[in-house]
Amino acid sequence: MDDNGRVCVQVSPGICGFSCKVCAQKIDRRAVALRIEGSECKQIQRLAKTVTQLSMQDLFKALTKNPVFVSAEKAGCHSTCSVPTAILKASEAAMGMALTSDVIVKFET
Repeated sequence: MDDNGRVCVQVSPGICGFSCKVCAQKIDRRAVALRIEGSECKQIQRLAKTVTQLSMQDLFKALTKNPVFVSAEKAGCHSTCSVPTAILKASEAAMGMALTSDVIVKFET
């Protein structure tokens, strides 16, 4: 987290190669503003336009009702895209509800 209460994560989602940066900045005790940038993926670009803010309450909604996952589905994101989860992780950290720590999914060869 930087001095302005902003948390940014770099997302490398895999074989598609469409990496992006997700930044969440606390705007009050229970909400963050979101910025998703740098992706050449059309679905993530659509997602970035619709998911611009989250509340603390949004973080605890069930997957089928979570606004990030609902918007990701509407934007046409692949079900295994890691960007929606990165949005939630960055938001959680920016709200002070989690420590920043890398999340790794690594294939064993």
